[in-house]
Amino acid sequence: MLSTYISRLTSFCVRHAFAVIALFMVLSVAAGYAGVNFLGVTTDTSKMLSDRLAWKQRSDEMGRLFPQKEGLLVAVIEADIPEKGQAVAQILAGRLSADHKNFEFANRPDADPYLMRNGLLFLQAPVLEQVLDQTISAQPFLAALAQDPSARGLFSSLSLVAQGVKLGQADLKGFQAPLEGFARNLESAAAGKPQALSWERLLGGELADMAGRYQFVVTKPKLDFGSLQPGGNAAKAMRDAANSIEFVQNGQVKVHLTGQVQLDDEEFATVAEGMVAGLIGSLLLVTLWLFAAVHSWRVVVPIVLTLIVGLLLTTGFAAVAVGTLNLISVAFAILFVGIAVDFAIQFSVRFRAQSEDENDPQGGIRALAATAKETGHQILVAALATSAGFLAFTPTAFLGVAQLGLIAGVGMLVAFVCTTTFLPALLRVFHPSLNCPSMGYAFMKPVDIWIRQKRKGFLFVFGLVAVFGLVLVPGLQFDGDPLHTKNPYSEGMKALQMLMTNPTSSPYSADLLVADLDQAHKQAERLAKVPGVHDAMWLGSFVPEDQKEKLPLIQDAAGILLPTLIVPDPKPAPDAQALRESVRTTAAALGEVLDKVPSDSPVRRIQAALSKLASAPDDILMAANKALVEFLPPELEQLRVMLQAKPVDLKDVPKSLASGYILPDGRALVEVHPSGGFAQSKALRKFVTGLQKVDPDIAGSAVDIVESARAIVKAFEQAATAAIIMIAAILCVSLRRIVDMLLVLAPLLLSALMTVILVVLLPETLNFANVIALPLLLGVGVSFNIYFVMNWRDKVKYPLASPTARAVLFSALTTGTAFGSLALSHHPGTASMGRLLLLSLGCTLVATLIFVPALLPKRDIDER
Repeated sequence: MLSTYISRLTSFCVRHAFAVIALFMVLSVAAGYAGVNFLGVTTDTSKMLSDRLAWKQRSDEMGRLFPQKEGLLVAVIEADIPEKGQAVAQILAGRLSADHKNFEFANRPDADPYLMRNGLLFLQAPVLEQVLDQTISAQPFLAALAQDPSARGLFSSLSLVAQGVKLGQADLKGFQAPLEGFARNLESAAAGKPQALSWERLLGGELADMAGRYQFVVTKPKLDFGSLQPGGNAAKAMRDAANSIEFVQNGQVKVHLTGQVQLDDEEFATVAEGMVAGLIGSLLLVTLWLFAAVHSWRVVVPIVLTLIVGLLLTTGFAAVAVGTLNLISVAFAILFVGIAVDFAIQFSVRFRAQSEDENDPQGGIRALAATAKETGHQILVAALATSAGFLAFTPTAFLGVAQLGLIAGVGMLVAFVCTTTFLPALLRVFHPSLNCPSMGYAFMKPVDIWIRQKRKGFLFVFGLVAVFGLVLVPGLQFDGDPLHTKNPYSEGMKALQMLMTNPTSSPYSADLLVADLDQAHKQAERLAKVPGVHDAMWLGSFVPEDQKEKLPLIQDAAGILLPTLIVPDPKPAPDAQALRESVRTTAAALGEVLDKVPSDSPVRRIQAALSKLASAPDDILMAANKALVEFLPPELEQLRVMLQAKPVDLKDVPKSLASGYILPDGRALVEVHPSGGFAQSKALRKFVTGLQKVDPDIAGSAVDIVESARAIVKAFEQAATAAIIMIAAILCVSLRRIVDMLLVLAPLLLSALMTVILVVLLPETLNFANVIALPLLLGVGVSFNIYFVMNWRDKVKYPLASPTARAVLFSALTTGTAFGSLALSHHPGTASMGRLLLLSLGCTLVATLIFVPALLPKRDIDER
């Protein structure tokens, strides 16, 4: 009865072909308009999971309470010496702060005056004592530089070194590193290639890099959500501002962009990269496969038009039902084409195999009606079962696949309608020739017979494969880290890798909001003891510890150093002649003591460089002066400031720092940083589990990644169970026999287990992007299996020799071609999606073409 109704509907559409085509064209235009104007795309992976999840609610609440930590665009500044990076960061932050069109704020969190002023107090007492002792030892040297902050003052200091060596009163062992630094820079200057001298490293040694090798400018960009790259304007403004700075222009400093805004924009750009070329190439190959399947352009064109119209209608539905696609649901187009083309090929191949009397003007109509009666119910059952498989994901908390399930599920019904109405109307208009018995594969009859003869052996082998797959199921791993699906060679990801060298800028942090500062202190101490934790920061972390022990040390050093460092009237900058005289005097003084220093002493290199520099032109002398002392005055000023440190407590922490750790209502934040990066998801899970044992309400990016992975796995378990039940119910109603239902489901489960084997053994990690392979496996597998089982019910004796097998094979080839283009993507997530889809499709094809013929029970029937 169902076949009769579908046949009548098809006949009606064929008899009114032009009216049906016009109606679908109007609907397609309307759907296309809705898609263009009302359907958006977001690359924000945080939107892929439901707000109903408790951990997601905590994460969103953190973002609302501390908006200054969300949606950031960060400039990571890389320089050969810290001073250049600091200079660029200062200029860049100033310019971006003034750009109110593109930025809400721009600051340098690593250069807060409070932190700079109390820099010595934050050192551990033994380290502080060592630093102060070294600084006091250099007091005569620093005093000379404070009085004359120029190369002339530097040369005068070196003359004092010569005098000390001459009198036997100078021990140079403790000054090897600074002298080596002077030697290198003087040699470069004498060679006409002056290089800026890092006084921070010269005076601070290894301490100069304790805060990390990079400087940062953190901004809150104003996003244009009407653009495909919302942060594009802000990123361009940041690059333009950076590229106008001298150190960046001459290549001495590099500025890299990262942050969530940059990563999201790059995500879309990388996904879109090569998409047009790949899509065109894929369409050409699909067209070739279609031509090979049906042998006539008069059939290929209707199929392609049917796919386009069905896709437009589905897109229109997505615009109305969803509004904004995510990085998973955007793949609905691939799924639609991959499965809808199967419906169209099944119909068209069977249609071309129909007989037609060329003298009968109604022959084409009868042939289309007969095809609809023969295949319509099969395609309907396949569409319903496939739709159920997709719709099973809709109620889950994984919104990414829930959206995909809703759109693709409705899309399967759209595909059925288009295949049984619009496609026949087009075929009537294009009027391809029929009487093509070659639509089947007659040469496959011996294979059919052989499989039937060896069916027990095949079933035994496939049974072993299924058992092996079940054993490997626990070995499946889901990587919930969205960073692992991004292009590692993009600017934002490379800059992020640089930040991971510093635990305090790790993207895998965790946050805990507590009632007050006392609780924050207690929880910070507990969390700091968790394995893998580098530190747990709270507001009190900005108050130096052991101040009673450290302040006297600093004050004693200040009493010795400050009187010579604070110079009301330093000498004016020298001219070339004064520099030359100073160079000659120092070279001569050092020359007199060369016999008193070791053969490998940097003093010898300094003397040789000065001797050469003494005869250099004026411009080289002046360039040497600039390179040697360009960053000296700020360093001396910073030393003066730090030596005047005073006791500080919580009330002294500036608002710019405190606002990130305490709320107006008194609630306080604890921020946990890991001791390293997490290349493996297992290590990240262990880290988060340890934190959750201390407090289950902990939130943050690390928790988001682990909990989202757990939520996704649970969602797939729920959806897979619901899908199997729904598909089984549809098959029971449609086929009316439990055995027939099992004949469809058994190869479906086998192909899933075969996919598990390949995923574990290759290996291919499951992630946010490639998990759509599961609903596709359900959709394609159900369709292919239903055709074979229903043909068996219709007494088709040789399934591999039938037109159905041809249709299945070319459906798989067209779908595989579309997925193959994804596998070639530069985007790791998209490429993994393509690879896993190809694997699942291959397993489905093996199960359908080999396992199903072996599984079907023997029947004594006539050949058809």
